[in-house]
Amino acid sequence: MVNLEQNILYISFDGMTDPLGQSQVLPYIFKLSKTYKIHLISFEKKDRFQQEKDLIYNLCEKNNIEWHPISYSTSFKGFSSLYNIKKMFNKAEKLQKRHHFKIIHCRSYISALVGLKFKRKYNTRFLFDMRGFWTDERVEGKIWNLQNPIHKLAYRYFKKKEKAYFQESDAIVSLTNNGKEEILSWQLNNVFDAKITVIPCCVDIEFFVPNKVKKEEVDALKAKLGINEKEYVLGYVGSIGTWYMLSEMLDYFKVLSEQVENTKLVFITTESKEKIKPLVQEKGIPEEKVIVTKCLHKDVPKYISTFDSSVFFIQPTYSKKASSPTKQGELMAMGIPVVCNTGVGDTDEVIKTYESGVLVNDFTEEAYKKAVLEVIDTNFDKEAIKQGASMVYGLDKGVASYFNIYKRLING
Repeated sequence: MVNLEQNILYISFDGMTDPLGQSQVLPYIFKLSKTYKIHLISFEKKDRFQQEKDLIYNLCEKNNIEWHPISYSTSFKGFSSLYNIKKMFNKAEKLQKRHHFKIIHCRSYISALVGLKFKRKYNTRFLFDMRGFWTDERVEGKIWNLQNPIHKLAYRYFKKKEKAYFQESDAIVSLTNNGKEEILSWQLNNVFDAKITVIPCCVDIEFFVPNKVKKEEVDALKAKLGINEKEYVLGYVGSIGTWYMLSEMLDYFKVLSEQVENTKLVFITTESKEKIKPLVQEKGIPEEKVIVTKCLHKDVPKYISTFDSSVFFIQPTYSKKASSPTKQGELMAMGIPVVCNTGVGDTDEVIKTYESGVLVNDFTEEAYKKAVLEVIDTNFDKEAIKQGASMVYGLDKGVASYFNIYKRLING
């Protein structure tokens, strides 16, 4: 039963009309909203908001969540970020005066600006859900250039805020054990083991269920995509942005194609074909071997079911200690073995513990050949992989951890 005295303000800079919001925010708060009254602030891109707003409003209403979308502005060149942050503060202040929130749950560093202010001003319990070392990600991902005075100023500002977030928050959520260990190594005041809870990017095990996808549906989808039943399918699911190593993944597929007859590489992504096609041509990979398509979130399990194995390579930088790839849990839940690189969050440990794929130590042809042979020679236990997904990435497990944090903060 919902206790209306236990109001929670949840702020996300990710939009609920975006795939990430639908997989990594809404499933959690739908379950949390059975006990707590949640007000949700999120930033929405104009086009996606127009397409998906009715769906999200209906889902939130059904789950007793008050959704307060803010339009994500890009109109003010050089000042859009400041304008968006100002709108976030204004909306949060207005809601705080009306609802007197017990907890402010801040997803990532920008949202945490409000959490820190409310902690100091209203003594609201502040949950810093960090989602990774965001400030360092901006530099390592070449989004910020420290030779640029404005970028350098922003970096210094948020590194200072980062320290305050860790020290002044009432609870911290890290996506990885690796990230938690790094934070503790800094030996900051008021930062201790019990304050940091590790909750990876979880997956709804009841949604990603292989047995719910009928063979006839998979066969029909393969026919639609131009895949015949004898072809080996290497799949990729998700965006291809700053961190994902497209060139190296194509190199791996090229080696796979040389070792295995009749192969296809399928990208399930919202990225355009034009972003991938030039590099495919440059690598000398026949274009007909590469399929780029997209689907609705509800159809992702069906599309993953066309894969024989999957691949993702992520730049193994310092900031990636705290990274938890959403796709890993989804692929494991569907029983699909994964080929990925070492040095990213807890992925190494998960792969080894649950024998759920193959690790690549470096990005060379020799390493790819070794990985390909291991993949095709291994009889992966799909049930064990699915069980591993449940144990590590199960949504109910993640929600239970959030429940424990909320309960602890409300009870003081």
